[in-house]
Amino acid sequence: MAQKSTFHWLASSLSLEERQELLRKLLTHSKLTREPLYAEEDRAESIMNIETKFSNLPWYKRLWYLIFGIIKYKTPIKIFLENEITAMGKKIDKLYPGIYDYRADMLMPVFYSHFAKLKDAAHFFYSALDASVNRDRESFYSFLGSLEMPNVHRRLEKETSPQIIGSKISNYDEREFRQSLLRTIEDLLGLISKEQRGAMYLNVRTLFCLKELSAFPFDRILKLYGSKSSNKRYLIPVYDVRDQLITLNNILISLKTAPPMALLESLFVFLLQKRSKSMGFNVEKEINLLLLRAEDSLNIIKEFNNKVPLTQILRCSTRETALYPREISGGEDWFPVYRDHWKKHLETSFSEISREKKQELLISSFNDFLKGENIRYIANTKSKAYPDGIPVRGAFAISFLYTFCTTLLTESIGKILYLIFISAEFKRDEDRLAFGEAYNKISNLEEEIKNFEHRVSESGDFGRQYTQAISDTTSISIVKQRRILAITGKVQEDAARIIEQARSASVNMTSILTGILGEGSPGGKNGSIYNLSKLAARESHVVNDTKEAITKFRTMLTLLSEIETMELSG
Repeated sequence: MAQKSTFHWLASSLSLEERQELLRKLLTHSKLTREPLYAEEDRAESIMNIETKFSNLPWYKRLWYLIFGIIKYKTPIKIFLENEITAMGKKIDKLYPGIYDYRADMLMPVFYSHFAKLKDAAHFFYSALDASVNRDRESFYSFLGSLEMPNVHRRLEKETSPQIIGSKISNYDEREFRQSLLRTIEDLLGLISKEQRGAMYLNVRTLFCLKELSAFPFDRILKLYGSKSSNKRYLIPVYDVRDQLITLNNILISLKTAPPMALLESLFVFLLQKRSKSMGFNVEKEINLLLLRAEDSLNIIKEFNNKVPLTQILRCSTRETALYPREISGGEDWFPVYRDHWKKHLETSFSEISREKKQELLISSFNDFLKGENIRYIANTKSKAYPDGIPVRGAFAISFLYTFCTTLLTESIGKILYLIFISAEFKRDEDRLAFGEAYNKISNLEEEIKNFEHRVSESGDFGRQYTQAISDTTSISIVKQRRILAITGKVQEDAARIIEQARSASVNMTSILTGILGEGSPGGKNGSIYNLSKLAARESHVVNDTKEAITKFRTMLTLLSEIETMELSG
Protein backbone atom coordinates (compact mmCIF):
# COMPACT_ATOMS: atom_id res chain seq x y z
CA MET A 1 0.00 0.00 0.00
CA ALA A 2 2.83 2.34 0.85
CA GLN A 3 4.46 1.47 -2.45
CA LYS A 4 1.34 2.29 -4.40
CA SER A 5 0.64 5.58 -2.65
CA THR A 6 4.22 6.72 -3.30
CA PHE A 7 4.98 5.43 -6.79
CA HIS A 8 1.48 6.05 -8.16
CA TRP A 9 0.82 9.21 -6.16
CA LEU A 10 -0.07 11.38 -9.17
CA ALA A 11 -2.29 8.73 -10.78
CA SER A 12 -4.19 8.04 -7.58
CA SER A 13 -4.48 11.72 -6.61
CA LEU A 14 -6.42 12.62 -9.75
CA SER A 15 -10.13 12.02 -9.28
CA LEU A 16 -12.18 10.51 -12.09
CA GLU A 17 -13.66 13.93 -12.85
CA GLU A 18 -10.17 15.51 -13.01
CA ARG A 19 -8.95 12.77 -15.34
CA GLN A 20 -11.90 13.27 -17.67
CA GLU A 21 -11.57 17.07 -17.63
CA LEU A 22 -7.87 16.76 -18.49
CA LEU A 23 -8.76 14.41 -21.36
CA ARG A 24 -11.34 16.89 -22.66
CA LYS A 25 -8.78 19.72 -22.67
CA LEU A 26 -6.19 17.58 -24.43
CA LEU A 27 -8.68 16.63 -27.14
CA THR A 28 -9.64 20.28 -27.60
CA HIS A 29 -6.12 21.67 -27.95
CA SER A 30 -4.32 18.74 -29.56
CA LYS A 31 -2.90 18.93 -33.08
CA LEU A 32 -2.45 15.18 -33.22
CA THR A 33 -2.64 13.92 -36.79
CA ARG A 34 -5.97 12.40 -37.77
CA GLU A 35 -4.53 10.89 -40.95
CA PRO A 36 -3.25 7.29 -41.06
CA LEU A 37 0.38 6.86 -40.09
CA TYR A 38 0.72 4.02 -42.57
CA ALA A 39 -0.95 4.18 -45.99
CA GLU A 40 -1.64 0.65 -47.19
CA GLU A 41 -1.48 -0.49 -50.82
CA ASP A 42 -4.23 -2.33 -52.62
CA ARG A 43 -3.57 -5.65 -50.93
CA ALA A 44 -5.29 -7.78 -53.58
CA GLU A 45 -3.00 -6.43 -56.30
CA SER A 46 0.20 -6.27 -54.27
CA ILE A 47 0.14 -9.82 -52.88
CA MET A 48 -0.46 -11.50 -56.26
CA ASN A 49 2.39 -13.97 -56.80
CA ILE A 50 4.59 -13.79 -59.86
CA GLU A 51 3.10 -16.88 -61.48
CA THR A 52 -0.42 -15.41 -61.31
CA LYS A 53 0.78 -12.08 -62.63
CA PHE A 54 2.49 -13.83 -65.54
CA SER A 55 -0.58 -15.89 -66.35
CA ASN A 56 -2.68 -12.69 -66.46
CA LEU A 57 -0.48 -11.19 -69.21
CA PRO A 58 -1.81 -11.02 -72.76
CA TRP A 59 -0.83 -14.05 -74.85
CA TYR A 60 1.57 -12.10 -77.06
CA LYS A 61 3.54 -10.83 -74.06
CA ARG A 62 3.80 -14.31 -72.66
CA LEU A 63 5.01 -15.46 -76.08
CA TRP A 64 7.62 -12.69 -76.10
CA TYR A 65 8.92 -13.80 -72.65
CA LEU A 66 9.01 -17.38 -73.90
CA ILE A 67 11.13 -16.45 -76.91
CA PHE A 68 13.36 -14.15 -74.88
CA GLY A 69 13.80 -16.86 -72.26
CA ILE A 70 14.98 -19.35 -74.87
CA ILE A 71 17.58 -16.84 -76.04
CA LYS A 72 18.73 -16.18 -72.41
CA TYR A 73 18.47 -19.83 -71.34
CA LYS A 74 16.00 -18.84 -68.62
CA THR A 75 12.38 -19.60 -67.90
CA PRO A 76 9.81 -17.02 -69.07
CA ILE A 77 8.68 -16.44 -65.47
CA LYS A 78 12.27 -15.73 -64.35
CA ILE A 79 12.70 -13.18 -67.15
CA PHE A 80 9.37 -11.63 -66.20
CA LEU A 81 10.43 -11.48 -62.50
CA GLU A 82 13.70 -9.72 -63.37
CA ASN A 83 11.82 -7.15 -65.38
CA GLU A 84 9.36 -6.59 -62.53
CA ILE A 85 12.19 -6.13 -59.99
CA THR A 86 14.01 -3.73 -62.32
CA ALA A 87 10.85 -1.70 -62.89
CA MET A 88 10.19 -1.59 -59.17
CA GLY A 89 13.80 -0.51 -58.48
CA LYS A 90 13.63 2.27 -61.07
CA LYS A 91 10.36 3.48 -59.56
CA ILE A 92 11.96 3.65 -56.10
CA ASP A 93 14.95 5.47 -57.59
CA LYS A 94 12.69 8.03 -59.25
CA LEU A 95 10.18 8.65 -56.44
CA TYR A 96 12.54 8.21 -53.47
CA PRO A 97 16.04 9.25 -54.59
CA GLY A 98 18.96 8.47 -52.28
CA ILE A 99 17.09 5.76 -50.39
CA TYR A 100 17.95 2.48 -52.10
CA ASP A 101 20.33 1.28 -54.79
CA TYR A 102 18.38 -1.59 -56.34
CA ARG A 103 21.25 -2.67 -58.58
CA ALA A 104 23.64 -3.24 -55.66
CA ASP A 105 20.86 -3.96 -53.13
CA MET A 106 22.24 -1.25 -50.83
CA LEU A 107 20.63 1.16 -48.38
CA MET A 108 21.86 4.70 -49.04
CA PRO A 109 22.51 7.85 -46.93
CA VAL A 110 18.96 9.26 -47.17
CA PHE A 111 17.65 6.03 -45.63
CA TYR A 112 20.16 6.51 -42.79
CA SER A 113 18.80 10.02 -42.14
CA HIS A 114 15.16 8.92 -41.99
CA PHE A 115 16.03 5.84 -39.95
CA ALA A 116 17.94 7.87 -37.34
CA LYS A 117 14.96 10.23 -36.95
CA LEU A 118 12.63 7.25 -36.54
CA LYS A 119 14.86 5.95 -33.76
CA ASP A 120 14.61 9.27 -31.87
CA ALA A 121 10.82 9.30 -32.27
CA ALA A 122 10.54 5.74 -30.96
CA HIS A 123 12.83 6.55 -28.02
CA PHE A 124 10.38 9.19 -26.76
CA PHE A 125 7.70 6.53 -26.40
CA TYR A 126 10.20 4.14 -24.82
CA SER A 127 10.61 6.52 -21.86
CA ALA A 128 6.84 6.81 -21.40
CA LEU A 129 6.29 3.05 -21.67
CA ASP A 130 9.14 2.28 -19.30
CA ALA A 131 7.64 4.51 -16.61
CA SER A 132 4.14 3.09 -16.94
CA VAL A 133 2.99 -0.21 -18.40
CA ASN A 134 6.43 -1.83 -18.14
CA ARG A 135 6.42 -1.23 -14.37
CA ASP A 136 2.83 -1.83 -13.33
CA ARG A 137 0.61 -3.06 -16.15
CA GLU A 138 -2.42 -3.68 -13.93
CA SER A 139 -2.49 -0.19 -12.43
CA PHE A 140 -1.90 1.35 -15.85
CA TYR A 141 -4.83 -0.54 -17.38
CA SER A 142 -6.98 0.54 -14.45
CA PHE A 143 -6.15 4.21 -15.07
CA LEU A 144 -6.77 3.80 -18.80
CA GLY A 145 -10.05 2.04 -18.03
CA SER A 146 -11.18 4.97 -15.90
CA LEU A 147 -11.01 7.17 -19.02
CA GLU A 148 -12.61 4.73 -21.47
CA MET A 149 -15.12 3.12 -19.08
CA PRO A 150 -15.86 5.77 -16.41
CA ASN A 151 -19.24 4.28 -15.45
CA VAL A 152 -17.73 0.86 -14.74
CA HIS A 153 -14.65 2.32 -13.05
CA ARG A 154 -16.73 4.43 -10.69
CA ARG A 155 -18.76 1.46 -9.49
CA LEU A 156 -15.76 -0.86 -9.22
CA GLU A 157 -13.92 1.75 -7.15
CA LYS A 158 -16.91 2.14 -4.85
CA GLU A 159 -17.56 -1.58 -4.34
CA THR A 160 -13.88 -2.31 -3.55
CA SER A 161 -13.33 0.68 -1.26
CA PRO A 162 -12.30 -0.09 2.34
CA GLN A 163 -15.12 2.18 3.57
CA ILE A 164 -17.85 0.12 1.86
CA ILE A 165 -16.28 -3.18 2.87
CA GLY A 166 -15.72 -2.00 6.43
CA SER A 167 -19.34 -0.94 6.82
CA LYS A 168 -20.66 -4.35 5.74
CA ILE A 169 -18.11 -6.92 6.90
CA SER A 170 -19.34 -7.22 10.49
CA ASN A 171 -22.80 -8.28 9.33
CA TYR A 172 -21.68 -11.26 7.23
CA ASP A 173 -19.66 -14.43 7.38
CA GLU A 174 -16.25 -13.41 6.00
CA ARG A 175 -15.94 -16.23 3.47
CA GLU A 176 -19.44 -15.70 2.09
CA PHE A 177 -18.95 -11.94 2.07
CA ARG A 178 -15.70 -12.24 0.07
CA GLN A 179 -17.39 -14.52 -2.47
CA SER A 180 -20.29 -12.09 -2.72
CA LEU A 181 -17.91 -9.21 -3.46
CA LEU A 182 -16.10 -11.25 -6.11
CA ARG A 183 -19.43 -11.96 -7.79
CA THR A 184 -20.19 -8.24 -7.67
CA ILE A 185 -16.89 -7.54 -9.47
CA GLU A 186 -17.80 -10.02 -12.21
CA ASP A 187 -21.27 -8.49 -12.56
CA LEU A 188 -19.83 -4.99 -12.89
CA LEU A 189 -17.29 -6.15 -15.48
CA GLY A 190 -20.24 -7.54 -17.41
CA LEU A 191 -21.50 -3.95 -17.81
CA ILE A 192 -18.60 -3.09 -20.13
CA SER A 193 -20.18 -2.33 -23.49
CA LYS A 194 -19.02 -3.61 -26.87
CA GLU A 195 -17.85 -0.08 -27.77
CA GLN A 196 -15.86 0.21 -24.54
CA ARG A 197 -14.24 -3.17 -25.10
CA GLY A 198 -13.31 -2.08 -28.61
CA ALA A 199 -11.82 1.19 -27.32
CA MET A 200 -9.76 -0.62 -24.67
CA TYR A 201 -8.54 -3.16 -27.23
CA LEU A 202 -7.49 -0.37 -29.62
CA ASN A 203 -5.66 1.42 -26.80
CA VAL A 204 -3.80 -1.66 -25.62
CA ARG A 205 -3.03 -2.86 -29.13
CA THR A 206 -1.60 0.56 -29.98
CA LEU A 207 0.32 0.43 -26.74
CA PHE A 208 1.79 -2.94 -27.71
CA CYS A 209 2.80 -1.65 -31.16
CA LEU A 210 4.49 1.40 -29.61
CA LYS A 211 6.26 -0.93 -27.21
CA GLU A 212 7.55 -3.09 -30.08
CA LEU A 213 8.64 -0.02 -32.04
CA SER A 214 10.42 1.56 -29.08
CA ALA A 215 12.24 -1.71 -28.36
CA PHE A 216 13.39 -2.16 -31.97
CA PRO A 217 17.22 -2.45 -32.26
CA PHE A 218 17.79 0.73 -34.26
CA ASP A 219 21.37 1.14 -33.05
CA ARG A 220 22.35 -2.30 -34.33
CA ILE A 221 21.50 -1.18 -37.87
CA LEU A 222 22.83 2.37 -37.57
CA LYS A 223 26.22 1.07 -36.40
CA LEU A 224 26.58 -0.91 -39.64
CA TYR A 225 26.73 2.34 -41.61
CA GLY A 226 30.38 3.30 -42.07
CA SER A 227 31.58 0.29 -40.06
CA LYS A 228 33.67 -0.98 -43.02
CA SER A 229 36.15 0.85 -45.19
CA SER A 230 33.98 0.12 -48.21
CA ASN A 231 31.02 1.84 -46.54
CA LYS A 232 32.44 5.33 -46.22
CA ARG A 233 29.49 6.72 -48.14
CA TYR A 234 27.03 5.26 -45.62
CA LEU A 235 25.99 2.24 -47.64
CA ILE A 236 24.98 -1.12 -46.19
CA PRO A 237 23.70 -4.28 -47.90
CA VAL A 238 20.03 -4.92 -47.30
CA TYR A 239 20.90 -8.60 -46.92
CA ASP A 240 22.70 -7.82 -43.62
CA VAL A 241 19.59 -6.26 -42.05
CA ARG A 242 16.78 -7.85 -44.05
CA ASP A 243 15.20 -9.80 -41.17
CA GLN A 244 15.20 -6.75 -38.90
CA LEU A 245 13.63 -4.59 -41.61
CA ILE A 246 10.88 -7.16 -42.19
CA THR A 247 10.15 -7.03 -38.44
CA LEU A 248 10.12 -3.22 -38.49
CA ASN A 249 7.78 -3.21 -41.50
CA ASN A 250 5.37 -5.52 -39.65
CA ILE A 251 5.39 -3.16 -36.65
CA LEU A 252 4.81 -0.06 -38.76
CA ILE A 253 1.83 -1.48 -40.64
CA SER A 254 0.36 -2.53 -37.27
CA LEU A 255 0.67 1.06 -36.00
CA LYS A 256 -1.72 2.45 -38.59
CA THR A 257 -3.16 5.36 -36.60
CA ALA A 258 -2.05 7.80 -33.94
CA PRO A 259 -2.53 6.61 -30.32
CA PRO A 260 -5.92 7.55 -28.82
CA MET A 261 -5.75 10.56 -26.50
CA ALA A 262 -6.86 8.48 -23.50
CA LEU A 263 -3.77 6.32 -23.98
CA LEU A 264 -1.44 9.31 -24.25
CA GLU A 265 -2.90 10.91 -21.11
CA SER A 266 -2.41 7.65 -19.20
CA LEU A 267 1.18 7.31 -20.42
CA PHE A 268 2.03 10.89 -19.52
CA VAL A 269 0.48 10.77 -16.04
CA PHE A 270 2.61 7.75 -15.19
CA LEU A 271 5.69 9.28 -16.84
CA LEU A 272 5.34 12.36 -14.61
CA GLN A 273 5.18 10.38 -11.33
CA LYS A 274 8.76 11.17 -10.38
CA ARG A 275 8.32 14.94 -10.83
CA SER A 276 4.76 15.21 -9.55
CA LYS A 277 5.74 16.41 -6.07
CA SER A 278 8.20 19.05 -7.29
CA MET A 279 7.63 22.67 -6.36
CA GLY A 280 5.29 24.42 -8.80
CA PHE A 281 4.36 21.22 -10.64
CA ASN A 282 1.37 21.68 -12.96
CA VAL A 283 0.07 18.43 -14.43
CA GLU A 284 -1.87 20.07 -17.27
CA LYS A 285 1.08 22.17 -18.38
CA GLU A 286 3.50 19.24 -18.20
CA ILE A 287 1.21 16.91 -20.16
CA ASN A 288 0.71 19.53 -22.86
CA LEU A 289 4.49 19.79 -23.27
CA LEU A 290 4.71 16.00 -23.56
CA LEU A 291 1.84 16.04 -26.06
CA LEU A 292 3.82 18.41 -28.30
CA ARG A 293 6.72 15.95 -28.24
CA ALA A 294 4.34 13.10 -29.00
CA GLU A 295 2.92 15.01 -31.98
CA ASP A 296 6.45 15.56 -33.35
CA SER A 297 7.34 11.89 -32.83
CA LEU A 298 4.18 10.65 -34.56
CA ASN A 299 4.76 13.01 -37.49
CA ILE A 300 8.27 11.56 -37.85
CA ILE A 301 6.84 8.03 -37.91
CA LYS A 302 4.31 9.12 -40.54
CA GLU A 303 7.07 10.84 -42.54
CA PHE A 304 9.20 7.70 -42.46
CA ASN A 305 6.31 5.62 -43.79
CA ASN A 306 5.66 8.16 -46.58
CA LYS A 307 9.27 8.73 -47.60
CA VAL A 308 10.77 5.27 -47.13
CA PRO A 309 9.13 2.59 -49.33
CA LEU A 310 10.18 -0.21 -47.03
CA THR A 311 7.86 -2.83 -48.51
CA GLN A 312 9.10 -2.16 -52.06
CA ILE A 313 12.73 -2.23 -50.93
CA LEU A 314 12.18 -5.60 -49.28
CA ARG A 315 10.43 -6.92 -52.41
CA CYS A 316 13.41 -5.94 -54.53
CA SER A 317 15.90 -7.33 -52.05
CA THR A 318 14.09 -10.65 -51.50
CA ARG A 319 12.90 -10.84 -55.13
CA GLU A 320 9.47 -11.66 -53.71
CA THR A 321 7.05 -9.33 -55.46
CA ALA A 322 4.15 -10.60 -53.35
CA LEU A 323 5.90 -9.80 -50.07
CA TYR A 324 3.54 -7.88 -47.79
CA PRO A 325 3.93 -6.86 -44.12
CA ARG A 326 1.97 -8.87 -41.58
CA GLU A 327 0.28 -7.21 -38.64
CA ILE A 328 1.65 -8.26 -35.27
CA SER A 329 -0.66 -9.55 -32.55
CA GLY A 330 -1.12 -7.87 -29.18
CA GLY A 331 -3.71 -6.20 -26.98
CA GLU A 332 -5.97 -9.23 -26.58
CA ASP A 333 -4.98 -9.75 -22.94
CA TRP A 334 -6.23 -6.41 -21.59
CA PHE A 335 -9.44 -7.78 -20.04
CA PRO A 336 -7.94 -10.55 -17.82
CA VAL A 337 -5.26 -8.10 -16.64
CA TYR A 338 -7.89 -5.46 -15.89
CA ARG A 339 -10.10 -7.99 -14.08
CA ASP A 340 -7.16 -9.31 -12.03
CA HIS A 341 -6.32 -5.76 -10.96
CA TRP A 342 -9.75 -5.22 -9.44
CA LYS A 343 -9.83 -8.64 -7.83
CA LYS A 344 -6.45 -8.00 -6.22
CA HIS A 345 -7.60 -4.54 -5.19
CA LEU A 346 -10.64 -6.10 -3.57
CA GLU A 347 -8.55 -8.72 -1.77
CA THR A 348 -6.16 -6.05 -0.50
CA SER A 349 -9.00 -3.88 0.82
CA PHE A 350 -10.77 -6.90 2.29
CA SER A 351 -7.63 -8.20 4.01
CA GLU A 352 -6.84 -4.80 5.46
CA ILE A 353 -10.35 -4.27 6.80
CA SER A 354 -10.54 -7.84 8.09
CA ARG A 355 -7.21 -7.41 9.86
CA GLU A 356 -8.31 -4.08 11.33
CA LYS A 357 -11.53 -5.65 12.63
CA LYS A 358 -9.58 -8.48 14.23
CA GLN A 359 -7.16 -5.98 15.74
CA GLU A 360 -10.05 -3.99 17.18
CA LEU A 361 -11.46 -7.13 18.79
CA LEU A 362 -8.05 -8.02 20.20
CA ILE A 363 -7.47 -4.52 21.48
CA SER A 364 -10.80 -4.49 23.25
CA SER A 365 -10.06 -7.94 24.71
CA PHE A 366 -6.81 -6.84 26.34
CA ASN A 367 -7.83 -3.30 27.21
CA ASP A 368 -8.19 -4.23 30.90
CA PHE A 369 -4.95 -6.18 30.81
CA LEU A 370 -3.04 -3.06 29.71
CA LYS A 371 -4.79 -0.96 32.37
CA GLY A 372 -6.80 0.96 29.78
CA GLU A 373 -3.71 2.12 27.89
CA ASN A 374 -4.04 2.45 24.11
CA ILE A 375 -1.71 0.43 21.92
CA ARG A 376 1.54 2.30 21.29
CA TYR A 377 2.03 1.63 17.56
CA ILE A 378 5.58 1.40 16.24
CA ALA A 379 6.09 4.46 14.06
CA ASN A 380 6.64 3.98 10.31
CA THR A 381 5.31 0.41 10.29
CA LYS A 382 1.99 -0.09 8.54
CA SER A 383 -0.94 0.20 10.94
CA LYS A 384 -4.14 2.16 11.43
CA ALA A 385 -2.04 4.94 12.94
CA TYR A 386 0.57 4.79 10.13
CA PRO A 387 -1.26 3.70 6.92
CA ASP A 388 1.77 4.46 4.71
CA GLY A 389 4.27 2.68 6.93
CA ILE A 390 6.39 -0.35 6.04
CA PRO A 391 4.13 -3.42 5.77
CA VAL A 392 5.69 -5.83 8.29
CA ARG A 393 4.17 -8.99 9.74
CA GLY A 394 4.85 -8.80 13.47
CA ALA A 395 4.60 -5.01 13.74
CA PHE A 396 1.33 -5.21 15.69
CA ALA A 397 2.82 -7.88 17.98
CA ILE A 398 5.80 -5.63 18.72
CA SER A 399 3.46 -2.69 19.32
CA PHE A 400 1.60 -4.83 21.85
CA LEU A 401 4.88 -5.86 23.53
CA TYR A 402 6.01 -2.23 23.64
CA THR A 403 2.77 -1.22 25.38
CA PHE A 404 3.18 -4.18 27.74
CA CYS A 405 6.74 -3.04 28.56
CA THR A 406 5.78 0.57 29.23
CA THR A 407 2.78 -0.26 31.40
CA LEU A 408 3.11 -3.55 33.30
CA LEU A 409 6.86 -4.25 33.16
CA THR A 410 7.79 -0.83 34.48
CA GLU A 411 5.33 -1.16 37.36
CA SER A 412 4.11 -4.23 39.27
CA ILE A 413 5.91 -6.98 37.32
CA GLY A 414 9.16 -5.07 37.12
CA LYS A 415 9.23 -4.41 40.86
CA ILE A 416 8.75 -8.03 41.92
CA LEU A 417 11.28 -9.30 39.36
CA TYR A 418 13.86 -6.79 40.58
CA LEU A 419 13.25 -7.78 44.20
CA ILE A 420 13.79 -11.47 43.38
CA PHE A 421 16.84 -10.62 41.26
CA ILE A 422 18.66 -8.83 44.12
CA SER A 423 17.34 -10.78 47.13
CA ALA A 424 16.47 -14.38 46.20
CA GLU A 425 18.81 -17.18 47.32
CA PHE A 426 18.40 -19.95 44.77
CA LYS A 427 18.97 -23.53 45.84
CA ARG A 428 20.53 -24.44 42.49
CA ASP A 429 23.01 -22.47 40.43
CA GLU A 430 21.25 -23.36 37.18
CA ASP A 431 18.00 -21.83 38.49
CA ARG A 432 19.81 -18.65 39.46
CA LEU A 433 21.51 -18.43 36.06
CA ALA A 434 18.22 -19.16 34.23
CA PHE A 435 16.44 -16.43 36.20
CA GLY A 436 19.24 -13.94 35.50
CA GLU A 437 19.18 -14.69 31.78
CA ALA A 438 15.37 -14.38 31.53
CA TYR A 439 15.40 -11.24 33.69
CA ASN A 440 18.02 -9.53 31.51
CA LYS A 441 16.13 -10.34 28.30
CA ILE A 442 12.88 -9.03 29.73
CA SER A 443 14.57 -5.92 31.13
CA ASN A 444 16.22 -5.20 27.75
CA LEU A 445 13.04 -5.79 25.75
CA GLU A 446 11.92 -2.16 25.77
CA GLU A 447 15.35 -1.00 24.57
CA GLU A 448 15.33 -3.64 21.82
CA ILE A 449 11.95 -2.39 20.61
CA LYS A 450 13.10 1.24 20.68
CA ASN A 451 16.12 0.28 18.59
CA PHE A 452 13.81 -1.53 16.13
CA GLU A 453 11.60 1.57 15.91
CA HIS A 454 14.63 3.69 15.10
CA ARG A 455 15.75 1.31 12.35
CA VAL A 456 12.36 1.43 10.61
CA SER A 457 12.05 5.21 10.98
CA GLU A 458 12.74 7.46 8.00
CA SER A 459 16.22 8.19 9.36
CA GLY A 460 17.01 4.55 10.20
CA ASP A 461 18.73 2.08 7.88
CA PHE A 462 15.59 0.03 7.16
CA GLY A 463 13.44 3.13 6.69
CA ARG A 464 15.90 4.80 4.30
CA GLN A 465 16.31 1.66 2.20
CA TYR A 466 12.54 1.17 1.97
CA THR A 467 11.91 4.80 0.97
CA GLN A 468 14.58 4.59 -1.73
CA ALA A 469 13.13 1.32 -3.06
CA ILE A 470 9.53 2.50 -3.38
CA SER A 471 10.63 5.84 -4.88
CA ASP A 472 12.78 4.13 -7.52
CA THR A 473 11.47 4.83 -11.02
CA THR A 474 14.49 3.46 -12.88
CA SER A 475 14.14 -0.28 -12.21
CA ILE A 476 11.65 -2.51 -13.97
CA SER A 477 8.68 -3.63 -11.91
CA ILE A 478 9.88 -7.14 -11.00
CA VAL A 479 13.35 -5.91 -9.95
CA LYS A 480 11.83 -3.14 -7.86
CA GLN A 481 9.39 -5.57 -6.22
CA ARG A 482 12.22 -7.97 -5.35
CA ARG A 483 14.17 -5.13 -3.76
CA ILE A 484 11.16 -4.09 -1.66
CA LEU A 485 10.53 -7.69 -0.59
CA ALA A 486 14.20 -8.08 0.38
CA ILE A 487 14.03 -5.01 2.63
CA THR A 488 10.69 -5.90 4.24
CA GLY A 489 12.06 -9.42 4.71
CA LYS A 490 14.98 -8.06 6.76
CA VAL A 491 12.60 -5.94 8.86
CA GLN A 492 10.38 -8.96 9.40
CA GLU A 493 13.36 -11.07 10.51
CA ASP A 494 14.31 -8.45 13.08
CA ALA A 495 10.72 -8.24 14.32
CA ALA A 496 10.51 -12.05 14.58
CA ARG A 497 13.75 -12.10 16.58
CA ILE A 498 12.40 -9.62 19.14
CA ILE A 499 9.07 -11.44 19.43
CA GLU A 500 10.79 -14.80 19.94
CA GLN A 501 13.09 -13.26 22.55
CA ALA A 502 10.09 -11.89 24.44
CA ARG A 503 8.23 -15.19 24.20
CA SER A 504 11.08 -17.47 25.27
CA ALA A 505 12.11 -15.18 28.14
CA SER A 506 8.49 -14.94 29.35
CA VAL A 507 7.97 -18.70 29.16
CA ASN A 508 11.17 -19.29 31.10
CA MET A 509 10.33 -16.60 33.65
CA THR A 510 6.85 -18.06 34.18
CA SER A 511 8.39 -21.47 34.83
CA ILE A 512 10.98 -20.05 37.23
CA LEU A 513 8.45 -17.96 39.17
CA THR A 514 6.18 -21.00 39.45
CA GLY A 515 9.14 -22.93 40.82
CA ILE A 516 9.92 -20.21 43.34
CA LEU A 517 6.43 -20.48 44.79
CA GLY A 518 6.78 -24.29 44.89
CA GLU A 519 3.59 -24.74 42.93
CA GLY A 520 3.07 -28.40 42.16
CA SER A 521 4.90 -29.69 45.26
CA PRO A 522 3.07 -30.88 48.45
CA GLY A 523 1.95 -27.82 50.37
CA GLY A 524 3.99 -25.62 48.10
CA LYS A 525 6.90 -25.72 50.55
CA ASN A 526 9.66 -26.98 48.27
CA GLY A 527 10.29 -23.83 46.26
CA SER A 528 13.48 -23.17 44.35
CA ILE A 529 14.76 -20.46 46.73
CA TYR A 530 15.77 -20.76 50.40
CA ASN A 531 14.54 -17.40 51.62
CA LEU A 532 10.98 -17.07 50.33
CA SER A 533 9.64 -17.02 53.90
CA LYS A 534 12.09 -14.28 54.94
CA LEU A 535 11.18 -12.22 51.86
CA ALA A 536 7.48 -12.72 52.55
CA ALA A 537 7.96 -11.71 56.20
CA ARG A 538 9.79 -8.58 55.14
CA GLU A 539 7.62 -7.80 52.09
CA SER A 540 4.13 -9.18 52.69
CA HIS A 541 3.10 -8.72 49.05
CA VAL A 542 5.90 -10.90 47.58
CA VAL A 543 3.88 -14.08 47.13
CA ASN A 544 0.78 -12.31 45.77
CA ASP A 545 2.89 -10.14 43.45
CA THR A 546 4.73 -13.22 42.18
CA LYS A 547 1.42 -14.96 41.49
CA GLU A 548 0.18 -11.81 39.76
CA ALA A 549 3.34 -11.71 37.62
CA ILE A 550 2.83 -15.34 36.60
CA THR A 551 -0.78 -14.62 35.62
CA LYS A 552 0.22 -11.57 33.60
CA PHE A 553 3.03 -13.37 31.79
CA ARG A 554 0.64 -16.19 30.90
CA THR A 555 -1.98 -13.72 29.69
CA MET A 556 0.62 -11.85 27.68
CA LEU A 557 1.76 -15.09 26.02
CA THR A 558 -1.82 -16.04 25.17
CA LEU A 559 -2.54 -12.62 23.65
CA LEU A 560 0.76 -12.65 21.77
CA SER A 561 -0.18 -16.01 20.25
CA GLU A 562 -3.59 -14.65 19.21
CA ILE A 563 -1.97 -11.58 17.66
CA GLU A 564 0.46 -13.70 15.65
CA THR A 565 -2.39 -15.91 14.43
CA MET A 566 -4.28 -12.79 13.34
CA GLU A 567 -1.24 -11.36 11.54
CA LEU A 568 -0.55 -14.64 9.75
CA SER A 569 -4.16 -14.88 8.56
CA GLY A 570 -4.00 -11.27 7.34
